[in-house]
Amino acid sequence: MNDRNRLRRRFLQFLASSPALYYNPYTLSQTLTDPYAPETVSRAGDAINVFDFHETAKRSLMPGHYTYMALGTDDGGTLSANREGFKRFQLRMRRLIDVSNIDTSIELFGKKYPIPIILAPCGSNKAFHPDGELAVARAAKTKNVEQILSTVTSTGVEQVNEARGRPVWYQLYPSREWTVTEALVKRAEASGCPVVALTVDLPASNREVLDRHRRATNSDCQMCHSPQANVIPQKPMYQNIELSGGRSPDGSFMDWDFVDRLRDATSMKLLLKGIVTAEDAALAVDHGVEGIIVSNHGGRAEDSGRSTIECLPEIAQSVNQRIPIIIDSGFRRGTDIFKALALGADAIAIGRPYLWGLGSFGQEGVEAVLDILKKELEIVMKQARTTHIAAIDQRFIT
Repeated sequence: MNDRNRLRRRFLQFLASSPALYYNPYTLSQTLTDPYAPETVSRAGDAINVFDFHETAKRSLMPGHYTYMALGTDDGGTLSANREGFKRFQLRMRRLIDVSNIDTSIELFGKKYPIPIILAPCGSNKAFHPDGELAVARAAKTKNVEQILSTVTSTGVEQVNEARGRPVWYQLYPSREWTVTEALVKRAEASGCPVVALTVDLPASNREVLDRHRRATNSDCQMCHSPQANVIPQKPMYQNIELSGGRSPDGSFMDWDFVDRLRDATSMKLLLKGIVTAEDAALAVDHGVEGIIVSNHGGRAEDSGRSTIECLPEIAQSVNQRIPIIIDSGFRRGTDIFKALALGADAIAIGRPYLWGLGSFGQEGVEAVLDILKKELEIVMKQARTTHIAAIDQRFIT
């Protein structure tokens, strides 16, 4: 074989093993109709991003339960805004800084966590998986992240604390009847919960999509949500509480006097969940609140059309690092988390993403969601050349 033929054969062998040969628009169209579209997965480890869990959960959950999780208020304007808001901020990427070692850990209320991610309070987890909040607690224990337990949990706080290995934080929906609110708070406090997060963003809500699923023709939903069914007394946290004067959570009556009363009624640290303006953030500090959760209930609380990431800068400026700021609503990517940290958040809470993981694969799905978000955060930290969380600030945002 002469030299020319030998070189030609080597070149053909190179092409045969080259990825370039396979990156063919026709070939790609046969395998991926949209290379960026999420796909259902059969194993938690096969998920590429958290949206794959959404596709999987959407196909596995009961329609009513999926709708309850996925809906927003009115026509979903704020729900959409929470995702669109991230596009209003771009990242300024630095170069030529050694990022071989990345530290994603944070400290919050004296405890150190490996990632700046908290599992937000979401009610009725057993609607998404038989193990419900216990699966979430076990995932939180494995990954050492904080879990905030909803008032309308489908598992009592004592059992969740046991599964977590230590007391979780507790989210409070208040009742107009103080004795009901006080009983909920005292039970959480007695179980060892160190933090109570008072939800202040739901004086009223118009969830049109859910109402469609509650019609009499929908037998699955009617079991729990017919006019005759009263779900609240059936929830574990309301057991042994007299509810004659306050059968349902009600946030319409709350004012700053109520915040003061709650502050004086418990030794738990008090957070306000649902703050979206600088004025209310300043008042929270004035009233001795120990932390803020910037939230619009994932688009379920109001028809403002304003994302929480857009609310964050004015709140961070108002608080001026006097108390921790946590933010939720719409977080799906490591870049989302990075932007919030750069704009002044101390930690990020996720809700729907871990419910997607829970609904798909239980505890394993929740853990996989946390792993994906950690990996994505590490990637963007390397791209921006930031080696630790404290190095992320407004210089990286435009």
